[in-house]
Amino acid sequence: MAKNYVSMDGNQAAAHVAYAFSEVAAIYPITPSSPMAEHAEAWSAQGKKNIFGSQVNVIEMQSEAGAAGAVHGALQGGALATTFTASQGLLLMIPNLYKVTGELLPGVFHVAARALATRALNIFGDHQDIYACRQVGMPMICSHSVQEVMDLGGIAHLTAIKASVPVMHFFDGFRTSHEIQKIEVLDYEVFENLIDKEALAKFRENALNPHTNPIQRGGAENDDIYFQGREAQNEHFDAVTEIVVDYMNKISEVTGRHYAPFTYYGDPEATKVIIAMGSVTETIIDTVDEMMKRGEKVGLVKVHLYRPFSAKYLLKVLPKTVKKVAVLDRTKEMGATGEPLYLDVVSVLKDTDIEVIGGRYGMGSKDTNPKHINAVYRHLDSENPFNGFTIGIKDDITHLSLDTDPNFEVESDYTACLFYGLGSDGTVSANKNSIKIIGDNTDLYSQAYFAYDSKKAGGATRSHLRFGHSPIRATYYIDNADFVSCSVDNYVLKYDMLKSLRKGGTFLLNTEFSKEEVVDYLPNKIKKQLAEKNAKFYIINANKIAHEIGMGRRTNTILQSAFFALNPQILPIEKSIDLMKAAAKKSYSKKGEEIVKLNYIAIDQGKDAIEEVAIDPSWADLTVNTTRTRTGDDHFDDFVTVINELDGYDLPVSSFMDKLDGSMKSGMALKEKRAIATEVPTWIKENCIQCNNCVMVCPHATIRAFLVDDEEMANAPEDISNDVLKPIGRGVDGLVYRVQVSPDSCVGCGLCVTECPGKGGKKALEMVSVKEELKHAPLADYMYNKVSYKADKYPTTTVKGVGFMKPYFEVSGACGGCGETPYYRLASQLFGSDMLIANATGCSSIYAGSTPSTPMVIDDNGQGPAWANSLFEDNAEFGFGMKLAANYKTKHILEVIEATKDEVEPELKEVFNKYIEVKGNKAEEKALYNDMIALIETSKCEAVKDLLNYKGDIVTKSQWIVGGDGWAYDIGYGGVDHVLANDQNVNILVLDTEVYSNTGGQSSKSSQAGSIAKFTAGGKAVAKKDLAQIAMAYGHVYVAQVAMGANPMQTIKAFKEAEAYDGPSLIIAYSPCAEHGIKGGLANHQQQEKRAVECGYFNLLRYDPRLEDEGKNPLQIDSKEPDFTGFQDFLLSENRFSQLMKVNPEHAKQLMEKCEADAKKRRARLDRMM
Repeated sequence: MAKNYVSMDGNQAAAHVAYAFSEVAAIYPITPSSPMAEHAEAWSAQGKKNIFGSQVNVIEMQSEAGAAGAVHGALQGGALATTFTASQGLLLMIPNLYKVTGELLPGVFHVAARALATRALNIFGDHQDIYACRQVGMPMICSHSVQEVMDLGGIAHLTAIKASVPVMHFFDGFRTSHEIQKIEVLDYEVFENLIDKEALAKFRENALNPHTNPIQRGGAENDDIYFQGREAQNEHFDAVTEIVVDYMNKISEVTGRHYAPFTYYGDPEATKVIIAMGSVTETIIDTVDEMMKRGEKVGLVKVHLYRPFSAKYLLKVLPKTVKKVAVLDRTKEMGATGEPLYLDVVSVLKDTDIEVIGGRYGMGSKDTNPKHINAVYRHLDSENPFNGFTIGIKDDITHLSLDTDPNFEVESDYTACLFYGLGSDGTVSANKNSIKIIGDNTDLYSQAYFAYDSKKAGGATRSHLRFGHSPIRATYYIDNADFVSCSVDNYVLKYDMLKSLRKGGTFLLNTEFSKEEVVDYLPNKIKKQLAEKNAKFYIINANKIAHEIGMGRRTNTILQSAFFALNPQILPIEKSIDLMKAAAKKSYSKKGEEIVKLNYIAIDQGKDAIEEVAIDPSWADLTVNTTRTRTGDDHFDDFVTVINELDGYDLPVSSFMDKLDGSMKSGMALKEKRAIATEVPTWIKENCIQCNNCVMVCPHATIRAFLVDDEEMANAPEDISNDVLKPIGRGVDGLVYRVQVSPDSCVGCGLCVTECPGKGGKKALEMVSVKEELKHAPLADYMYNKVSYKADKYPTTTVKGVGFMKPYFEVSGACGGCGETPYYRLASQLFGSDMLIANATGCSSIYAGSTPSTPMVIDDNGQGPAWANSLFEDNAEFGFGMKLAANYKTKHILEVIEATKDEVEPELKEVFNKYIEVKGNKAEEKALYNDMIALIETSKCEAVKDLLNYKGDIVTKSQWIVGGDGWAYDIGYGGVDHVLANDQNVNILVLDTEVYSNTGGQSSKSSQAGSIAKFTAGGKAVAKKDLAQIAMAYGHVYVAQVAMGANPMQTIKAFKEAEAYDGPSLIIAYSPCAEHGIKGGLANHQQQEKRAVECGYFNLLRYDPRLEDEGKNPLQIDSKEPDFTGFQDFLLSENRFSQLMKVNPEHAKQLMEKCEADAKKRRARLDRMM
């Protein structure tokens, strides 16, 4: 059989194998394992057959615990089952892992191993999650590369069936799960031929069945027999190792690749050996090869079968000459005598003369390169190598880190390319496309890996691509690139991207500057590097091409074409153009022929638009200022700025000593000055009606309205006296009105321009080049930080009044035009100084709390939102606990007041009485605060001074519980329901995007029937869960559904009513998302909200239990009777609905009709309540 080589990532390789063997797949999204489930669901929807000739039954569950339960049930029902997970999701499965292991069920759990949330969330790779499961007893197989995922994934399934045990198959999250390699794809026939048919038949016969096997299973045992039952399984599990070995031998024979529980690589007479598992072993192999060339006797033992851990097979491969062993663990276990793999190895080698030490590496995907591995071997050379060392970091506190040799390099024969892009500009997608074009159409080996920051969109992405004539094992970042490309020209001012360019390399910059202008624009550092490295420098104005042909900001295809044009040694340009066009047709045909044609034009123009810029040799003599400009804020200068310049890898341990618990200093986001927009709005005062609608809709709070007095205007850094308006209304004498944009913080989404009503048909805002507006950045800083927010001049029940309020949430890392953040910002304007926020993991936790960007703001009184994230599933309970703590402290305060008010001075007693009278009214409490504290401090009553320990609790807090629909409708619904069922005064804000936005757009119970999302590739078949109706059924919960674009006044009113209600409240905020594929993009999201309400897709309502106490109907429907004739047109204005129409029109029509019928039923239910 001819071998089939395809470029794919580890997730796709795992999905390929899992689909072959599975009959049921229970899935739930979690980064970085979600793509495995997405592939399985999509293949099932397409009718792909497993090795048994059937489509896999793929079902999305409400949580990872639910997925594990469904797998357990499917296995007991006689169907081979699998799931895919990582990190906290895997931990939620642990109770079921014990069950399926104890019941000897052949399920397979594929894990993209990932860090756990401890002092902070980390979505990247290490082994904390899988080590947390080592005690459950199930076999655990580790794949070290994408190819091994394909090969060993099959062994996991084959072993599970023959040994009648569940198997965990794991590989490194991101580094392997998302790395694209050209690998051999094993045909399903290979797997089918290796299945133990008798074992499979026995499994099916043993399934629970009232007709053929009416038995009971999973009962309870007492202290007299439980122990014996556990020990009775010893021989069953002891047999597993040899079954694994047998299948490893068979796969080795089929593939020509050698597999065993442990495999050895290196000098057969090595004296120093590293033992490790995971993707790091590829880097170790490269390092071993280089060191052996230099005469070093070094080696590596790769761990493939982690459980059962076989002493027999470890000792079999370890050279007899070994004197010292270093074990590398990708985890940290506080309080242990060593990490898990190290302890296993020590237990095996305890009776030998081999010295064993352990060390840690790569936590949270920390890059580990050959210099670090070389340092481990050098450490073994020392006379007394210490245990517990670390590599890849600088530990200047406990001094456990190993120093590296800066001159150690590994020779390579591949071409290395590094691409800097802007999140959502398509750079990563284009590079994935390129790697597949090259890998699948040439004899070259290829590899791609992608690094991201934590911004939702608009952050810096780095694509690491390698192409060569021999296998590529470099599982680390490129630091010696032949080619560097940058899609955003201001990155040259922010990042040291040419430090990774090798001598004689090529640099391509996308810029709107001409050849002459770009020379003046480039900083001395870049010019000096270009000259010293004897590099070639090219520019291209991809922005102009994209704009002219109608592609907006999507420059990816244009730059991809330029890349191929500048690298003909990889692929001849004529062939690459043909292949790019074929790929574009395949990728974009679902979006219509016009989109395909646009990409064809982009490809043709990109290759011809490159201009070479001559490098002046004298640039090598330029002076470079190596010190950063300081702001006076040490935290920002020494921590935030370093991370934002992509130099956080070099921060030493000492930089975190004041952040031991993961606390983050607020107010950093506005200082970052990301300057990622190509265009920003400018204010045209003559067309302004002072409505402040632009302020209301801005997702990033980067356009604000001010009332400025004479002194403030006089102190401004530039004269704005001719660029202000006389305010409309009463009580504003002596003030002027101005709208101010922050050009270096604005992300350029254009939403404010779309929503500006203007005057006489002319808008008061228009998009202009950011370069025209950057000179006004100091003015924006002054206005935002020094001009007072005069919120008392207009009613704060209006859009205009709210527009003058200080936002306590600004410049978050959300996508441009985000539909969620206008609600978050609004809540912060109304309640920010009192907000205590529990935020569920998801989009909102990432854009609101990713180190070092902190968009929560502290005011001049030192007050602002206090924010925390626990997990995904427990956020409602987390916020509930915060409220319980506040209740306790409030009760204690009142008890102290009650106990002492007759003993304190008369003035203090009077204040206490007033405080008791107004308790719960935050404005009144604040008015009393200063007098109360001053009188307590001077009181002669010692007992009352206990209240000074509760200064922060005297004013009532506003408790908010915030998250998305994936949390509130699915994984966290039980907690939401419990909190609503109680009577605590908490406010739950659900930012309802109708998909799992943070993990890539998977379907949730909030998704509408007919919508295409990941996990529902064939269109969702069931109706959206009506969370509002469920909550209203309690009768004591304040409930609101809001859509700012449809009725901003109703949104403000709902927020104020919810916060004022003394009991649980639920606000469901309709939030358009990039995953919806709205025509015209998110600049139209407010209009989309309006259309959603007008056609009946979404209803505005407020349910206030206080009205029922007054004998009134508690429900108020705030949206007019819908015009359902526009319903289908609304659906087709979003790709999540319209794509299905192109793929399967008849099915799409049925589902869209169902979606409309569901909407009519929802409205009818509301109407019946009126």
